[in-house]
Amino acid sequence: MSNEDITLTAGDAEATVRPGNGGRIAGLRVGGLELLRQGERYGCFPMVPWCGRIRDGRFRDGATVHQMPLNSPPHAIHGTARDGAWDTARVSQNEAVITYDLVDPWPYPGRITQVVTLAEDSLTLTMSVEPQESSFPAQIGWHPWFNRSLGREDVRLDFQPAWQEERGADHLPTGRRIDPRPGPWDDCFGMPDGVDVTLTWPGQLELRVTSPEKWVVVYDEQEAAVCVEPQTGPPDGLNTHPHLVTLLEPLEATTTWTWRAV
Repeated sequence: MSNEDITLTAGDAEATVRPGNGGRIAGLRVGGLELLRQGERYGCFPMVPWCGRIRDGRFRDGATVHQMPLNSPPHAIHGTARDGAWDTARVSQNEAVITYDLVDPWPYPGRITQVVTLAEDSLTLTMSVEPQESSFPAQIGWHPWFNRSLGREDVRLDFQPAWQEERGADHLPTGRRIDPRPGPWDDCFGMPDGVDVTLTWPGQLELRVTSPEKWVVVYDEQEAAVCVEPQTGPPDGLNTHPHLVTLLEPLEATTTWTWRAV
């Protein structure tokens, strides 16, 4: 199967999918404006089979402790699928289906499927994790890098989380839920009715990131971009909020970005 770049179009929107570079959305242009930060590490990449950091790179499955590579010492971060080449299963003008088979260092065989669907006013990302043999804990999330500026004023973020996960000195949640604090953020928030975050580039575009999931990490400590990351659990969730993926119950998640001119 091919893993060449894919271009999707709908109206004046164009999305570039790069299966060969971690299954990421490398670009999203709306009316000629590029919304995503450009570069091999940026765009919007899938976080799977875990999201954010795993404390010391270790997670427990029953009595077995697994060690992941410490790619963000002293922790492991953002899963393994963003480092691999995905395969293209199906493509149409406005939709792509790509897959990735889990391999070492992840200890369990399984298949990730991601569906990218572009409409004139939205982009929908859907992902699933299916085990091929035994069950295992997993998470799904997305890590978009939205450009802070589209050439005019900086983007404004609006959201109403129910709580913020208190962040420890090691950048991981302490387990305490606190009242949301002002940014800048590299923090996880709870939105029990579903993720709903609005990014507004004044005088240009408004984009809503929504998801049925109740966790979102917001990262805006870099000058060039802001990140709004819907996910199925908090950082270190393989240890604190494990979701067991089984043959009968794969893990599935979705997020939609909807935009309009302002």
